[in-house]
Amino acid sequence: MIAEFPKRQSVFMTFVKRYCRTRQAIVGAIIVFLLILVAFGAPALTHYDPIYDQDYSAVLASPQAAHIFGTDDLGRDTFARLVYGARLTTAAAILPVAFAFFVGVPIGLYSGYKGGFVDQWIITRIVDALQAFPSMVLALALAAMLGGGFMNAMLAIGIGFLPAFIRITRAQVIQIKQLEYIQAARSIGCSDLRIAICHILPNVMPTLLVQITLAMASAIISEAGLSYIGLGASPEQPSWGSMLRTAQSYLGTQPWVAIFPGLSISIAVFGFNLMGDGLRRALDPKIKD
Repeated sequence: MIAEFPKRQSVFMTFVKRYCRTRQAIVGAIIVFLLILVAFGAPALTHYDPIYDQDYSAVLASPQAAHIFGTDDLGRDTFARLVYGARLTTAAAILPVAFAFFVGVPIGLYSGYKGGFVDQWIITRIVDALQAFPSMVLALALAAMLGGGFMNAMLAIGIGFLPAFIRITRAQVIQIKQLEYIQAARSIGCSDLRIAICHILPNVMPTLLVQITLAMASAIISEAGLSYIGLGASPEQPSWGSMLRTAQSYLGTQPWVAIFPGLSISIAVFGFNLMGDGLRRALDPKIKD
């Protein structure tokens, strides 16, 4: 008889199995999926326009059948502004982090792999200078310099995330480039570019994926904060942060105007944090099944 060997699970299925070990990770993935689903499906979820449908006979109306989450100070439907605001929140989670990733990771790769004067006296010093400020404070200063607006806020937040991505990538590259398989790749004539992209970057990505999800949660908070103080999305845009700014005058009399956008921000950030923790557990080889 021919012995049958058990089939090995694919890398993807192994990752899914490890990720789904905890309920918190599953909850985080569901929250993020629902956020994206709401962002893309906003027109199907409400027939109200979040900007132009203003009912002055129902200003600051409490939750009711016609407006399930009530209305704001201009009579706009709060639920409509929340679901359309999910688009801005999703963009706020993706755009700054994508900028920090695609700019910071190549710099970190070069700095960690090449070393030398450029690494020690230029890149490292600039990163140290940027990290002297908390990312939110740096984003606030940059947004004020750039003049506000949603895209300027995204750029400011992305620049605030750059030091973390550069430093994490650099630290991982310094460790990995000493391993034997990197030395073997050099010995057979692989170029530095090929080694960095094909051999080092894939081994840095697990750590970066965790950083990406955590940075997305921070980006949502940062965008809401900048919009709240008027340096992010414009007041008419359905940003959850700008909705909180409008609601601050009515906390004592119409609290629902602030409760729903505040809860939305909290749930979105909570989801990304849970997903990040799930990714860390799934990708960390030190954590056993």
